[in-house]
Amino acid sequence: MNNQIDGASLGVFSEDERQLLQSRLRVRQLQKNELLLKEGTRCQSMYFIQSGCLYACTMGELEEKVTALHGPGEWCTNYSSFIAQNPSQTSIKAYAATQVLELTLVEIHALIALSPVYLQLGKLLEGALHRTRYLDTTMNPTEKYQQLLKDQPQLLQLFPLKMIASYLQMTPETLSRVRARF
Repeated sequence: MNNQIDGASLGVFSEDERQLLQSRLRVRQLQKNELLLKEGTRCQSMYFIQSGCLYACTMGELEEKVTALHGPGEWCTNYSSFIAQNPSQTSIKAYAATQVLELTLVEIHALIALSPVYLQLGKLLEGALHRTRYLDTTMNPTEKYQQLLKDQPQLLQLFPLKMIASYLQMTPETLSRVRARF
């Protein structure tokens, strides 16, 4: 398995099972601003970010509204579209030149048909759902920023504050005031 992928995040596999999984991964290169998933299409894959960074967004009246931020070493997908195979309500874009490993839904099903041990891959989806839930609660701006610092501090190095503010569902000015307290 690519040594950038944390085995614990994938599950417990024998060496043969890991090699079979690795053989099903496809490397994709994205340029800055290139779409990985277009709003309105079905999400057919999960992506492991080897380098670069991705963000999910919807188009607001005047600008993009950021709904997720992902850096190297993370898995990224549109959870609801991937699970239900409904059209995605968000796009996923490369913020910088990015390399991902793609695992398609077809490949996941093929792996599970070969061995139920691959059902462990479902753990990857649980993580994707958890990351988006904590921002949809009733946290105030300070609590949201503290949660970001706890869970994903590297995002502050990868993305501009305007995008982070959008992700945290606050104005850039509010984010600046919150950051000034730290």
